[in-house]
Amino acid sequence: MQRRDLLRLAAAAPLACAGARLWAAPDAGAKFLLVFLRGGLDTHHLLVPIGSDFYYRARPNIAIGRPAQDAQGAIALDRDWGLHPVLAENLYRLYQANQLAFVAFAGTDDASRSHFETQDAIELGQPLTGQRDFQSGFLNRLAQRLSGAEPIAFTDQVPLTMRGSRQVSNFALRAVGKPAIDARQSALIAGMYAGTKLAAAVNDGFGVREEVMRGLADEMNDSGRGALQTKGFELEARRVGRLMADHFDLGFLDVGGWDTHVGQGAATGYLANRLEELGRGLAALADEMGARWHDTVVVVISEFGRTFRENGNRGTDHGHGTTYLVLGGAVHGGRICGEQQAIEESTLFQNRDLPVLNEYRAVLGALFARLYGLGGAELDAIFPGTRARDIGLL
Repeated sequence: MQRRDLLRLAAAAPLACAGARLWAAPDAGAKFLLVFLRGGLDTHHLLVPIGSDFYYRARPNIAIGRPAQDAQGAIALDRDWGLHPVLAENLYRLYQANQLAFVAFAGTDDASRSHFETQDAIELGQPLTGQRDFQSGFLNRLAQRLSGAEPIAFTDQVPLTMRGSRQVSNFALRAVGKPAIDARQSALIAGMYAGTKLAAAVNDGFGVREEVMRGLADEMNDSGRGALQTKGFELEARRVGRLMADHFDLGFLDVGGWDTHVGQGAATGYLANRLEELGRGLAALADEMGARWHDTVVVVISEFGRTFRENGNRGTDHGHGTTYLVLGGAVHGGRICGEQQAIEESTLFQNRDLPVLNEYRAVLGALFARLYGLGGAELDAIFPGTRARDIGLL
């Protein structure tokens, strides 16, 4: 094997960075998973503003109908909000069990409406003004302060939010059936780095890979299980749930395909299908975690929402405010949390989309304080210059 081939394989391996000082012990058994929906989810399809007449005027072709007025109408959560009907058998059940809360009018103050810029800003968790450190993501800064917690990114590469001085490994579950590197190649790569400052990181990365593969071996061989017959996010979410329950405490997962400029659909169609897959996957993750679900918080975010008005292609364009999902056995669910306001044309942000009333760093900071017992100085290190705002999620 040529050296360039070894380097190519090494780049694909789950390598990790050097260790760091650890500050605080996590709450016993507490687990956190961030699910990032890349592309800008139209949360008006997810959490439907059924109490807004303006919503139905602004979306004559793609609005989700009101409950009891439409055979495919939204599921009423209260007089103002409803849930997309395709989520009746999964997310709605978690909501009824008080294990799912929504944070409406959520997001970042970044108003660029650029996918990449906004995603980067969120993952970094740093102030929007001044010099940014692209080697310091907020989940890595959180991991630095949780002694004994095992972080993992279920991604092809370590994401921006997991970069930093704390060692974090990554593993792409979508390729779990076809490992890019076999045992012989792993040994060659490890040998190439033996005696260098990267040796420990390379060995740790391969160690995590082998642990994950062992943890999934039984599931992959049991072709009779219902989860193995499903496709897409549900299967991946089941694997994540098992690994989070048994091995890891802090995780990151991203899901693409939410940029719906054209042919978005309404009660049925492209976005409805994606939402159903998301709902099935999140419910499957909860089931797979078993008793550990009671110690777990899952937060589902997207970089921004969509324009409130539909466009000429029966889709929506890049927006601003969005809705977050917060799930878990200990979550104070069954409600819509955070600051809200009436949705009218006059209340739109820049006459275009929803405002951000619940800034994500403030919301997550308070969540981490509750989940891990972190204090003010620790929270300021995770989200510099931000005051935590407890909206009662835990």
